[in-house]
Amino acid sequence: MVRWRSGTVTAVRRRWAGATELDVDLPDGAPMRALAYPALVGDPQPGDRVLLNAGALLMGLGTGGYALVVALPDRLPPDPPQALDTRDAGHLVKARYTPLQPILLGVDEETSPHHDLLAAAESLDGMPVVTADLHSALPAILAGIHADAPDARVAYLLTDGGALPAWFSRTLAGLADHLAGTVSVGQAFGGDLEASTLHSGLLAARHVLRADVAIVAQGPGNLGTGTRWGFSGVAVGEAVNAVATLGGRPVGSLRISDADPRPRHRGVSHHSLTAYGRVALAPADLVVPDNLASPLAAQVDAALAPLAARHPIVRVPTDGLDAALRATPVTLSTMGRGLDADHAYFLAAAAAGRHAARLTR
Repeated sequence: MVRWRSGTVTAVRRRWAGATELDVDLPDGAPMRALAYPALVGDPQPGDRVLLNAGALLMGLGTGGYALVVALPDRLPPDPPQALDTRDAGHLVKARYTPLQPILLGVDEETSPHHDLLAAAESLDGMPVVTADLHSALPAILAGIHADAPDARVAYLLTDGGALPAWFSRTLAGLADHLAGTVSVGQAFGGDLEASTLHSGLLAARHVLRADVAIVAQGPGNLGTGTRWGFSGVAVGEAVNAVATLGGRPVGSLRISDADPRPRHRGVSHHSLTAYGRVALAPADLVVPDNLASPLAAQVDAALAPLAARHPIVRVPTDGLDAALRATPVTLSTMGRGLDADHAYFLAAAAAGRHAARLTR
């Protein structure tokens, strides 16, 4: 299950919010690229011995290609200063009963300054919430929102289908100044606010972060088996139900592509069709860019026709969205393809953001 390695840090390559990239030499001299989360394991320095979980790297799985630092066994970090024998510093445990489970202050815990506000909160007050399958859609959706509503406060809900630590995402680090904040929900952690469920996270986005719009998507990475139900993005449909239950306005960002080499992801991905067509029980506005190329447009229309009985299909003009996408402060990439290589994918996400921005009016 775990492929353990021990090595010595030879260099610190780069840092971003919550993460440190390392060069590590194994005892046989082989180099290995590793990633540490200092909040969990301490701050590695050259010369430190590190214990690594190298399984995903060795098997070629996952996003980013890292071995993960499990511990600095010869230089353990001190207990955090807020560590108490009581629950006053928070008792929300995430990545539960794994060796690196963090104990955090939940946004709606009794000792949270936001407890009373969230105890009384029952509604999202019609807030538009864009739901997306992949983390790579986040910057494109944000670009679409801010193209029409540059002052809109946008919150990101990090769900636990992909990377659990928010710190893994360089995209999120690069967008920090453009978001009202990140709420990590479920087993995910490391956001500006911690919530135990998507429902409480959505309420925190609206009432604590005072968001005008929220975006819900899993962290980097995506579990997929090629079967109808075996993919982590199925939670998109459950997110639609949560938004509707809380009185929000669900907006579906469709995974559209004419560049993906896999037939099941061309046109409208089977992930979107399953999540919105089979899992979402409440209606969501499913957004389609209005100027897709003719072959792709026909594929999209045919795929969405069975969903139109439940969900409004909304066609959104795309003027100015390409420029907005090219102005994003982070690199756009999905499955290794950039903006020009998979333009329809990013355009569809930006169009969903534009539609959400217009709903705020």
